[in-house]
Amino acid sequence: QVQLVESGGGLVQPGGTLRLSCAASGFTLSSYAMSWYRQAPGKQRELVAHITSTGRPNYADSVKGRFTISRDSATNRMYLQMNSLKPEDTAVYYCYAPRFLFWGQGTQVTVSS
Repeated sequence: QVQLVESGGGLVQPGGTLRLSCAASGFTLSSYAMSWYRQAPGKQRELVAHITSTGRPNYADSVKGRFTISRDSATNRMYLQMNSLKPEDTAVYYCYAPRFLFWGQGTQVTVSS
């Protein structure tokens, strides 16, 4: 049974950092493309970062140079390292497995002073 569980969200000041984690079960995460999405209040869910099955990353222009997507086959986890956070990064962040059309439950990130 496919499961995705996000963690690592929280409240951080502008300019701060957070690392989100997505723990996968029921499949080998590193064998598939995976994505991070986010949804801010009143806005549509948007793609933040994507990693292909071969490990090639892609980023939304709004986070390029600040966020890094990665994965660890030993722990079957995917990560999103978020640096230089801005108030406009405030959202619920979701991990997504396109191959299985499966979403995690989300983790809240709030960037505020």
